[in-house]
Amino acid sequence: MSIEQAKRVLKIEADAVASLIDRVDGRFEQAVKMILDCEGRVVVTGMGKSGLIGKKIAATLASTGTPALFLHPAEGIHGDLGMVTRGDTVIALSNSGETEEIARMLPSLKRLGINIIALTGNPESTLAKNSDVVIDVGVREEACPLGLAPTASTTATLAMGDAIAVVLLERRGFREEDFACFHPGGSLGKKLLLRVRDLMHTGDEVPTVSEETLIKDAIYEISSKKMGVTSVLDASGKLVGVISDGDLRRWMEKTEKSGENLLAKKAKEIMTKKPKVANKDSLAAEAVALMERNSITCLIVADSAGKPEGVIHLHDLLKAGVV
Repeated sequence: MSIEQAKRVLKIEADAVASLIDRVDGRFEQAVKMILDCEGRVVVTGMGKSGLIGKKIAATLASTGTPALFLHPAEGIHGDLGMVTRGDTVIALSNSGETEEIARMLPSLKRLGINIIALTGNPESTLAKNSDVVIDVGVREEACPLGLAPTASTTATLAMGDAIAVVLLERRGFREEDFACFHPGGSLGKKLLLRVRDLMHTGDEVPTVSEETLIKDAIYEISSKKMGVTSVLDASGKLVGVISDGDLRRWMEKTEKSGENLLAKKAKEIMTKKPKVANKDSLAAEAVALMERNSITCLIVADSAGKPEGVIHLHDLLKAGVV
């Protein structure tokens, strides 16, 4: 019984969101243009459950390039309307369109010349009649069997808010780098903000040998620098290959069968030519992706001339929280 009830709720809410698709029309475009032309901020307001949805819409707008804040209508009619200034645009949420606290704010908003966008389930309501743009987010039924608790209606409003935010994001040309600026904390910020140059090892920490270096000495370089790899440079200092722990194991097996002396060989004889390299200005997340695609754990960081500038290991990316 509970499983069937849960499926019924999800079906009702999914249908509520799907029904909005045909309502995305010229009024939606007008609302988007109004926000794009707004010289101030977007002030989102709503009471009760609509207020909770409004807070999420305001947060999504703010994090995707549209300055926005949430105004509680009950606080608004007791002084917080001072947050709203000429040039702002208000998005008012009310399923009935008759929320008393919002209705009482309307005259003050009108006096300030504020553009009002209504997201309501009642296009004939007081809120709708006093708004510049009305977007119908009404639903056929609530998922609540009593028809009392806002369920499908709040879901539909949230979805329409997301649609507005995403369209604005695209219209503003909002980039991943812009998103990162608003999300500097946590793993998301680390993935979007950290560059290879922020995490790479440089100077004496970079394992380096020449093409003529004997393998016994290359092994010491790999071991002492603790990267599991060494770069191999030609006479001009340009990167021509790498030798990894894996290369050594494969060549050890090969020389054991042939009777050759691996330690007497030169770096150029066993190195992996044309290795994958990272650019210091690339995102650290891009370095992770390059490692994953090629099943490697370390990348030499080279400049445009092919000369090593550093080295970055998967462990560095793990410690930084990029992975």
